[in-house]
Amino acid sequence: MKDTRFEKKNDAVRGGRGRGNVKGEQRPVKRLARDKKPVDAPELSEDLVAGRNAVMEVLKGSRSVNRLLVANGSSEGSMREIIALAKEKGINIQFYDRSKLDAMAPGIRHQGVLAQVPPVQYAELEDILQIARDRNEPPFIVLLDELEDPHNLGAILRTADAAGVHGVLIPKHRSCPLSATVAKTSAGAVEHVPVARIGNMVQTIKKLKKEGLWVAAADMDGTDYYDTDLTGSLLLVIGSEGQGVGRLIKEQCDFVVRIPMVGKINSLNASVAGSILMYEAMKQRISNK
Repeated sequence: MKDTRFEKKNDAVRGGRGRGNVKGEQRPVKRLARDKKPVDAPELSEDLVAGRNAVMEVLKGSRSVNRLLVANGSSEGSMREIIALAKEKGINIQFYDRSKLDAMAPGIRHQGVLAQVPPVQYAELEDILQIARDRNEPPFIVLLDELEDPHNLGAILRTADAAGVHGVLIPKHRSCPLSATVAKTSAGAVEHVPVARIGNMVQTIKKLKKEGLWVAAADMDGTDYYDTDLTGSLLLVIGSEGQGVGRLIKEQCDFVVRIPMVGKINSLNASVAGSILMYEAMKQRISNK
């Protein structure tokens, strides 16, 4: 017999739709991996966006570009389009030896081009909710609980853009900020996915519940993600690389979803787990239309 038991909180506020129906017996799930890379960069100020995809998205977007820095001899392929677009916008283009660009963006694979940009503008939570209203869609927001790896943050932003996420929330403290590494890893998605910094995550979750959002945490002790209804207004919480979703945050969640695993490797990093869950939500939303 199908087990349809599922515990929900605050049904009176957001309507008691059935969620998390379990098919058959639950299987064990394995924890997310601990990533070893530290937070590696300060927030973007008068900073550099590196890499062809990231620079192209900046040029196509609304953020101004103060200078375009190009390695000598880099004018083939997509660089031609980048230079042409920069000229069309009247942006100052300067050419340097590649070693100079290496020194300006140490440790970053810049692919022969850097864009000097003004400070990044974080969004407000209300901006993200308004985007969902403008699209006439149920809000789909991702909250990252103390995620510290800039490569994971960049990868999550890239997937969030592809999966139709309206915005991403990060804590003001103990979290990776937007940086040049995040921008490069996101392949320019940082220009399109609003990111808001929040001070108190518990209070933010309570506010979003009042707005009608259901809150789902990714953790090993939950319902298989593909047996869970993710079609409504949703706040998806992804935990940090080492600790997962914190206890206080998990206590505020309406339900917990897990990614079952059957192989020998016993972990997924935060960006991979987040990608699986974001795409499941997107698939369900498309099928539900």
